[in-house]
Amino acid sequence: MKRTLIAVLAAVTIVPLTAQVPKGWRMRVDRSASASDPDASGTIKFTQSGSTMHAVNPQAAVFWNPANTAAGRYTLKGSFTLMKPSGHTNYYGLVFGGSDLEGPSQSYVYFMVAQDGTWLIKRRNGDATENVAKAASDAVKKPGADGKSVNALEVRVGADKIDYVVNGTVVTSTPKSGQTAKTDGTYGIRVNHLLDVQVDGLAVTK
Repeated sequence: MKRTLIAVLAAVTIVPLTAQVPKGWRMRVDRSASASDPDASGTIKFTQSGSTMHAVNPQAAVFWNPANTAAGRYTLKGSFTLMKPSGHTNYYGLVFGGSDLEGPSQSYVYFMVAQDGTWLIKRRNGDATENVAKAASDAVKKPGADGKSVNALEVRVGADKIDYVVNGTVVTSTPKSGQTAKTDGTYGIRVNHLLDVQVDGLAVTK
């Protein structure tokens, strides 16, 4: 469905460096334009203590530190704890190969999981998104009796392919071409709306 220019402009908000995010970090909010899947009220709370970050998201957002970049062959990893389930399926996970994240030509790939046991890979170009791959996997942990789940995610960028890993299991691979050709750039995290997620050990290794 095509959105009007007004809807597109309303859906994306660039948040400058303020008390809303830790020092050095940036946040870009993607507001829902769907009447059937609205955002919650309130503002996003994104905090950091050591290597642990915590995002409470009434709206979807991407978080990154411009100093965090990776190129060539590398492994990006982070452990994501869903603190409580949302009312329906929403995704959270890693962002990589990012550029112009504060501008109109934003570009990145994201690898995420959800409480229903599925993983998802998408490509972002400006205001457009493209689905790369999606599937259910036993490797993705669903919320337990306490409502929490922990999923360790990795993106292993090689010379000619990318492996996507959940809790030590390679769930899929894509070539370094087409939708996932660009892997050099900024890395960070994405947490969609109506989610409360803790992230530990976000880092890149060669």
